[in-house]
Amino acid sequence: MLWFLTCVAALIGGYFLYGAIIEKIFGINEQRRTPAHTQTDGVDYVPMSTPKVYLVQLLNIAGVGPIFGPIMGALYGPAAMLWIVVGCIFAGATHDYFSGMLSVRNGGASVPTITGRYLGNGAKHFMNIFAIVLLLLVGVVFVSAPAGMITNLINSQTDVTVSMTAMVVIIFAYYIIATIVPVDKIIGRFYPLFGALLIFMSVGLMTAIAFSSEHQVLGGFKVSDMLTNLNPNDMPLWPALFITIACGAISGFHATQSPLMARCMENEKNGRFVFYGAMIGEGIIALIWCTVALSFFGSLESLSDAVANGGPGNVVYSASFGLLGVFGGILAFLGVVILPITSGDTAFRSSRLILAEYFGMEQKSLRNRLMMALPLFVLGAVLTQVDFGIIWRYFGFANQATAVMMLWTASAYLLRHNKLHWVTTIPAIFMTSVCITFILNNNALGFGLPMLLSTIVGITSSLAIMWYVMRISKGKGEIDLAEQQEIEKKAIETA
Repeated sequence: MLWFLTCVAALIGGYFLYGAIIEKIFGINEQRRTPAHTQTDGVDYVPMSTPKVYLVQLLNIAGVGPIFGPIMGALYGPAAMLWIVVGCIFAGATHDYFSGMLSVRNGGASVPTITGRYLGNGAKHFMNIFAIVLLLLVGVVFVSAPAGMITNLINSQTDVTVSMTAMVVIIFAYYIIATIVPVDKIIGRFYPLFGALLIFMSVGLMTAIAFSSEHQVLGGFKVSDMLTNLNPNDMPLWPALFITIACGAISGFHATQSPLMARCMENEKNGRFVFYGAMIGEGIIALIWCTVALSFFGSLESLSDAVANGGPGNVVYSASFGLLGVFGGILAFLGVVILPITSGDTAFRSSRLILAEYFGMEQKSLRNRLMMALPLFVLGAVLTQVDFGIIWRYFGFANQATAVMMLWTASAYLLRHNKLHWVTTIPAIFMTSVCITFILNNNALGFGLPMLLSTIVGITSSLAIMWYVMRISKGKGEIDLAEQQEIEKKAIETA
C-alpha cells in the first residue's frame, strides 16, 4: 500500500511543483480574453465554471485507456506504476497543458490547425488525416468496449438477455445526439454527475482492496521490481510498455479533446487546473487500476490468465464484483463503463469540429453539424465490424504518434518565443523513439526488424526531427507575435 500512496503523492506533488514550472514557462495572461468570451456561439464556445470544465475535461480524456492500458501494462510488474508517475508528470500532463493552452491562444483551434501554424502546412494536412483516423478509432473502441461490458453485466446479473449489436446501436444513437447538440446541454450538464460516480469507483476499489483480508496490496513485489520486466509472457518492456500504457501516462487523444474545453474556459489562470490537473487525475485512475490488477489476482500468471480469458474487461468485472459485492460492483462497473462513453461522444464531436475547420463551415446551424457528423458515424459503424483486438492495436500506436506531433508543436512554439523548449523537446524525443522503434520492430503492425536496429533508427530519427524543428522555428518570434495579434483581432471581430 505504501508504494501506491507514494506514487499518488508523487503525482499530486508533480501538479503543484512541476505544473507551476510549466505554467510559468508558458506565461499566462489573466487579462487576455479567452475564446469562450470572444467567440461565444451557444454551441461549442460556451463559458462554463472552472469545476465543471475540469470534470468535463477529465471525463473527456479518461476513456478505457487509463483502465485497460494499465491492466495490460501491469503484466510487466510494478515498472508500469513507475512509468505512469514519470510519464504523467513530465510528458502527459505537460502535453495536455500545451495542447489546451495553445488552443486558447489560437481562438479555440483544433490540433491540426495548431500543428500547421507552428510546424507548417505539410504537418497540418498530415495531422488532419491522422487526427480524424485516431478519433474514428477512438470512437469505435469506445463503442465496442462499453457495449461489451454493459451486455456482459446485464446478461450475468439479470434474467434479461441483450445482444451486443443492440447495445452498439443504442450507444451510437446517444453519440449522434451528444455530438450535434450544444456542449452545455448534455456534456456540461450531466458529466459532473458522472464524475461523482467515477470518484466513487476509484476510492471504493482502493479502500476495498486495502482492507481486504484475501488480497494484499502489491504483495510479493520488491522495490527493485520497479525497474524489472516481470512479464510472464516474455514480452519486451521496451518499447511496448510505453505504447500499452497510453492514456494513463501520455495520450495524443487528449490533444484532440483539450480544444473542446479551451473553448469553454473562462480565464487562462485556470489552465493548469483544467489541463495539467485533469491528466494528473487520470494518472491516479491509472495507478488505481494498475494496483488492483497487480494485487487482486495474487500473481502475474493469474492476471495473465484473466486477461487471456476475457481481456481487460474481464479483469474489471472480476475485481469490481469481487471487491465490492453485487451492489458496489455494479456501481463501480458502471463507473468504468461511463468513461469510454463520455470520451466516445467527444471523440466524434472533435472530429466534427476538425472537419468543419478544414472545410471552413460554421457550426451554428444544425444542418451543417449534421453534414459533418453523419459521414463520421457511417464510417464508425463500418469499423465496429472489425475485430476489436486489431482496432485496439492500431489505436495504441496512432494515439502515441499523435502525442508526438503535439509535443513537437509545443517545442516549436516555445522555440519561437525563446522559452525553455526542453520541457517538451525531451519527452518528444523519447516518445518519437518509442513510436518509431515500435513500428519498425513489431511483427503484427510494422516491419519486424531486429530490436537493436529499430532502436538505433528510432533514436537517430528523433534527433533529426529535433534538428528540423529547431531550424524551422529559429527567428520566427516576431512573425509569430504578428500572427497572434491578427488571430485575436479576427476573433473579436467575429464575436
